[in-house]
Amino acid sequence: REMGRRERLLRAELRRAGEQLESFKTQVMQVCSPSAAGSTGKSITEEQVIEKVRQICDENQQSHEREKCLQEELSSRLMKEKEVSANIEVLKNSLRELQ
Repeated sequence: REMGRRERLLRAELRRAGEQLESFKTQVMQVCSPSAAGSTGKSITEEQVIEKVRQICDENQQSHEREKCLQEELSSRLMKEKEVSANIEVLKNSLRELQ
């Protein structure tokens, strides 16, 4: 009898865990792609969730790389601007001395 009770408890926990997993997958897909989740009424597969998360990670990585490139470009332009400003100051001082 005790074994039967434990088995029922385990089955109930397993069913509850499955429901939680399905709910989690739906939530992830709603956040990642609201139009793809919940609207069709079909169950979302783990592969779909994993693929969407991978896609978001890839997009995130690309954004970081683009940000790094833009930061480097900005830094380069600022250095050039400082150099030009310094050259302008030298030119102004030279013009003043000539006058």
